[in-house]
Amino acid sequence: MSATERQDLAMYDVVVVGGGAAGLSGALMLGRARRSVLVIDAGEPRNAPASGVHGFLTRDGMNPAALLQAGREEVRGYGARVLDGRATSAESVDGGFTVELEDGRRVGARRLLITTGLVDELPDVPGVRERWGRDVLHCPYCHGWEVRDQPVGVLASGPMAVHQALLFRQLTVDLTLFLHTAPRPTDEETEQLAALGITVVEGEVASLEVHEDRLTGVRLQNGEVIPRSAVVVGPRFAARAGMLAGLGLETTTHPSGIGEHIEADAMGLTAVPGVWVAGNVTDLGAQVGAAAAAGAFAAAQINADLVTEDTECAVTDYRARREARTAGRR
Repeated sequence: MSATERQDLAMYDVVVVGGGAAGLSGALMLGRARRSVLVIDAGEPRNAPASGVHGFLTRDGMNPAALLQAGREEVRGYGARVLDGRATSAESVDGGFTVELEDGRRVGARRLLITTGLVDELPDVPGVRERWGRDVLHCPYCHGWEVRDQPVGVLASGPMAVHQALLFRQLTVDLTLFLHTAPRPTDEETEQLAALGITVVEGEVASLEVHEDRLTGVRLQNGEVIPRSAVVVGPRFAARAGMLAGLGLETTTHPSGIGEHIEADAMGLTAVPGVWVAGNVTDLGAQVGAAAAAGAFAAAQINADLVTEDTECAVTDYRARREARTAGRR
């Protein structure tokens, strides 16, 4: 990109890519610090299928779309701009960054905060995707209360299946673990499941049974249907990070083995100076409250970094002016 093209870009102190809880919380903090901020949001929140956000103090049960709308209004109140669009790539330019959108527009930034979240890769069982976020669940803290005391099934679809079963047993006594294609539990796990009265069913699951838009059961490949009102799955989590490839940032396997994320230090700073991440793009298990807190924390680090840079520039200018005055008196 030429210097002229660089000058023609709309420039911001920080471009936030992703307008969920982490991104909006970060933008709010940066706006309050009087930074120029642009939030680019593709409008694909992970929790869109859910009827409410849970476990977020003062906002428990609030519709996810309503939460984001309220967040946007607060962010705009501090001068930040929110742009509906999809960021497709980013590159380092002259000590800063350019971000390109799907429609060809480009914007410039001194720093980047990436809060693009993740994609839930669900088990390939008919009915799972269609019921996701309603009566097909994965998190006991986000949705467990809503299915308490109901007949619940856990579809073994990842390394956390037995752990999920133990967690959901806290919420209902009528719990069935469907092994599906997973290996049998270890002897220790089998004993734990038996001690808690959790039924273990072998054999592959063929589909979920639905009647009048309500989940009613789990159908096995042999045709047997086991009545269930909710099913718990363990998705594989894949960070939305394709736009970072131009910066040399790629996803790596999360230590838990549950998916791919962007690595960062404790401050949210990635391996690329000037690029921070927050929320599910780096912390695969973060709930809404944790994602919001991480966005605010990363924003504070970004602002401090910009303050350091601004101060260094001011000192350089100050010294140059002082030297010029001294030279003029000679």
